[in-house]
Amino acid sequence: MGKKFLLILAAMILMAPHIWAQDIALKGGTILTITNGTIENGTIVIQKGKIASMGKDITIPDGIRIIDVTGKFIMPGIIDSHTHIAITDGNEATDPVTPQILMWEALDPGSDSIRKTLAGGVTTVKTMHGSANVIGGVNVSIKLKYDRPIDDVIIPGVRQQLKMALGENPKRVYGERGRSPSTRMGNAYVARKAFVEAQEYKAKWAKYEKDKAAGKKDLTPPKKDLKMETLKMTLEKKFSIDCHTYRAEEIVWIINFCKEFGLDLLQISHCIDGYKVADVMAEAGVFYGGWVDSWGFKEEAYDGCPYGMQIMYEAGTKMVINSDSPVVGRYLFREAAKVLKYTDIPENEALKMITLNAAESMELDDRIGSLEKGKDGDIAVFDKHPLDSTTKCLMTIIEGEIFFDYAKQSVTAKGGSR
Repeated sequence: MGKKFLLILAAMILMAPHIWAQDIALKGGTILTITNGTIENGTIVIQKGKIASMGKDITIPDGIRIIDVTGKFIMPGIIDSHTHIAITDGNEATDPVTPQILMWEALDPGSDSIRKTLAGGVTTVKTMHGSANVIGGVNVSIKLKYDRPIDDVIIPGVRQQLKMALGENPKRVYGERGRSPSTRMGNAYVARKAFVEAQEYKAKWAKYEKDKAAGKKDLTPPKKDLKMETLKMTLEKKFSIDCHTYRAEEIVWIINFCKEFGLDLLQISHCIDGYKVADVMAEAGVFYGGWVDSWGFKEEAYDGCPYGMQIMYEAGTKMVINSDSPVVGRYLFREAAKVLKYTDIPENEALKMITLNAAESMELDDRIGSLEKGKDGDIAVFDKHPLDSTTKCLMTIIEGEIFFDYAKQSVTAKGGSR
């Protein structure tokens, strides 16, 4: 084996994604664990991308880079479970039912929107199909590893979510073209028709597989339909659902619709009227995804009420604060601080709305959302408490690697094909 080949091989190994992660220790800060209280003057050690140890009197292994964060606040990386950043297109607005559209096929890890969002301590997002269609495309959960290869950005092993939308958006988009849906009843019909057809498609494939297993000859498999394949996988719970809707009656409708078809509805986004049906949402175990004090910008949003979060909290509704905006995305910590202005909800519960609750709504709470040994080393460092209105993010770390450093006014980029 030639010397030149060995040098090229060594260079390729050094460029591999797993080499990018650093072993680091953050020492001297106030650690907001989310699940196990606050650790004053604490240390957190990250090795091989995971939290290896954490506490007041932690021995830092030799050779690990130590960052002094005395007087600073350390919290889990912030999570945005409803955004449209890092994708080149948002809506396949050519048909009200487009589940065959996969958002990871429009993913751009080199998008400037990632750089800006990192500056707000955000480490993970679910970037989504828009709300033009009653049934849109399949969303994708990503780590904000700016300018890295796509396979290093998409979170592996997580169940992705199908985007649905009710209300004004789909009925306006298609109603203005003189086609269905043009009403809320039309939205309901389109959704039900699609999943009835998916049930029939699923039954055809089940019969074919059963006959094949029984040894029957001369079988012809049903024709593959990519639209039906995605809906079939949703019926099989291989995908869950995030539904865009505002109004109370539609919140109840989508919960009942998903029960009717045995679908896993995890989050209702833009859920302005959630406080009106907080008990229904709590019983269904579905997450409220929305804003604290944004309302009145269209008919569906007239009844928004920031004090409604107190009602939902007392009812046991799970709540997540989303951005739905590349601008708001980097200020989610300030959105969470607004909860304290309008309600008596405790600080830690407000922080959960942008960390652990968001992780749970994306089925990632075993990996991210709180600072615990064994979880991903995703961290945001702030100069003051993250709910202080004058705070700023100093550092954003993903799996042990610093992707944003305020002191350097920079976002890390280490190449990779896009």
